[in-house]
Amino acid sequence: MHKALLSRLDSLVERFEEITALLSDPEVIADQDRFQRLSREYARLEALVKNVDAWHETEKALEEARALLQDGDPELAELAREELPALEARHEELDADIERQLLPEDPNDEGDVFLEIRAGAGGDEAAIFAGDLFRMYARFAETRGWQVEVLSASEGEHGGYRELISRISGDAVYSWLKFESGAHRVQRVPVTETQGRIHTSAATVAVMPVVPAAEAPEINPGDLRVDTFRASGAGGQHVNKTDSAVRITHLPTGVVVECQEERSQHKNRARAMDLLAARLADDVRRAQVEQTAASRKALVGTGDRSDRIRTYNFPQGRVTDHRINLTVHQLDRIMGGDLEPVVVPLRQADQAAQLEALAEQGA
Repeated sequence: MHKALLSRLDSLVERFEEITALLSDPEVIADQDRFQRLSREYARLEALVKNVDAWHETEKALEEARALLQDGDPELAELAREELPALEARHEELDADIERQLLPEDPNDEGDVFLEIRAGAGGDEAAIFAGDLFRMYARFAETRGWQVEVLSASEGEHGGYRELISRISGDAVYSWLKFESGAHRVQRVPVTETQGRIHTSAATVAVMPVVPAAEAPEINPGDLRVDTFRASGAGGQHVNKTDSAVRITHLPTGVVVECQEERSQHKNRARAMDLLAARLADDVRRAQVEQTAASRKALVGTGDRSDRIRTYNFPQGRVTDHRINLTVHQLDRIMGGDLEPVVVPLRQADQAAQLEALAEQGA
């Protein structure tokens, strides 16, 4: 573990001891707001401090075992040699756990997301690819027990979608999908191609955390233009019956959202407002990320939709993530909804970058 991180651990352990003492102080107990704040901080630090204590104990046991190897007593040396592998494995496990616990928490990680997929360059093939991407995410969601709700969809003429917006709900959805925002490119022979030539098409993906009502940005009703229309395409089974679909334009920013999946205009409006809040909050979040990007040596990405992040090459059966120079020859598996071969390395790369930044701050 980096020396700067060890120094940070010492200060956190001191803070934990300080909070422990404060929580038994009658003045603090009488101040319920302060008591609750300190209790939450205590709960966050408790698991870390337990791991730090175990790490120090394992470190000491390792030193003693290595000393016994040099002791000269054959029996003691043999016992130490047998014990070393388990101690080293435990030490590495605690090291990794502590490093994860040191990372700043992303408050959105445990929440739901809005997933937007739009066909880009490539005409009909881009729309078909957008549909493939949606099925990929929907299957991944299914394997994790998440729920997928389509809010609006505009179908392509030859299949797929020109645009699709959905909400994915479940356990820690954002933590798994937050690195999917950006431009996705496909290289393959389209079904509409008669001469067998490989085409390159693209679709853009945006993953935005759902904003809890208590944290939603203030939206002035006077800044909104609300239009109703008759639903069409996917989910538009009640077409030509009611003007239940809702489109909301946020005039100051020009952001437009719509929802057409519910039969109730009221429900569609509520879902569209949730999406608008997420869009506006996401714009603020991405601006903040871009401001701090210069200080991150190995930033996984800012979430900008124009950033080309991944290529799906069908003739070669490979998927390449350009942000971390990762290439895996498991295209069928990934398109079938098993995203772990690309998502797990992205999460690990982001954690490594954050740890490096923490170490540099403490250096």
